[in-house]
Amino acid sequence: IESQNPLLYHDSDDDSYEVLDLTEYARRHHWWNRLFGRNSGPIVEKYSVATQIVMGGVTGWCAGFLFQKVGKLAATAVGGGFLLLQIASHSGYVQVDWKRVEKDVNKAKKQLKKRANKAAPEINTLIEESTEFIKQNIVVSSGFVGGFLLGLAS
Repeated sequence: IESQNPLLYHDSDDDSYEVLDLTEYARRHHWWNRLFGRNSGPIVEKYSVATQIVMGGVTGWCAGFLFQKVGKLAATAVGGGFLLLQIASHSGYVQVDWKRVEKDVNKAKKQLKKRANKAAPEINTLIEESTEFIKQNIVVSSGFVGGFLLGLAS
């Protein structure tokens, strides 16, 4: 029994699904080419190496520049908050129960370890998918990394 979605084939007897390859599907169905264009495949097939490096470099530089600015802002806010807390504590406006802080931090560390162990398979899947994407688009990825490092430095 075929489902309404032409990309999935559903067999009701054992509830299993078969995922179809979109590239094969696009070659067999002409409406896909009319809708998305003939060159709707991977980026490697569309542009020259120089164009891919430039595209990766520009997007990497933008991401690195924004990362640098947001990082500086976050560091300033956190550092300023700690500075104000220390001044208030030293002046006697705030009393900090350091034993309770230590207890709460240890409790939070234990909870984080439990959650990290539960999330490990999902993280491994994400890493595998990211690695596969980088391998398939190595030219754009290398341009992005270079641009990102330049954006951080500027």
